[in-house]
Amino acid sequence: MGETKASDDGESIGHCPFCQRLFMILLLKGIPFTLTTVDMKRALDVLKDFAPGAQLPVLLYNGEPKTDTNKIEEFLEETLGPPNFPSLVPRYKESSTAGNDIFHKFSVFIKNSLPAQDEVLHKNLLKALLKLDRYLSTPLEYELVQDPGLTVSRRRFLDGDQLTLADCSLLPKLNIVDIVCKHYRQLGIPQELRGVWRYLDSAGEAKEFKSSCPDSKEIVQAYRTVVRPLK
Repeated sequence: MGETKASDDGESIGHCPFCQRLFMILLLKGIPFTLTTVDMKRALDVLKDFAPGAQLPVLLYNGEPKTDTNKIEEFLEETLGPPNFPSLVPRYKESSTAGNDIFHKFSVFIKNSLPAQDEVLHKNLLKALLKLDRYLSTPLEYELVQDPGLTVSRRRFLDGDQLTLADCSLLPKLNIVDIVCKHYRQLGIPQELRGVWRYLDSAGEAKEFKSSCPDSKEIVQAYRTVVRPLK
């Protein structure tokens, strides 16, 4: 059983990239599970009986709560591995680190309280997005084996044409970056970053991503109190 954050209505899936990350992993593993949304207004009451002091997400397995997102991911990969379940570990180690600084750069930019720093912080975010775009646009070794003359990657995701743990971690955050920056700063992810947009478009076609995504309004609402209003 999994516990994940509820939206403002207390029932549907709320804004939490860590919850979505684990939700995607479970869907990709193809196992039956029960997802329970927790109204954050009463989260402490819900969690106190089996995971005192825990933050969401929480995985309850055989009566034992697991609360650290990275450890939950490791547990799922170890417990639900081949031959009965697909491995989600990327083939290329670079896929696991691609884009790993984007969310931090985004958070610093969107929460900045000093208007004079906006331009520099936005440029830092764009540099991180450009670095990801280059990785997504550069053919991986397996692509070059198939087509030695390939100059621009055609793969759908970070590590190939199948979603991996790397995508489960990055995609929920990348989605937040685009939605929040577009809504509050009119500066979404630039269309010129074709590799990033090919990636996001591919994610939009994947049921594991679509069915685990919170509504855009939930994401916008979650940042309402932390973003400095534009004057």
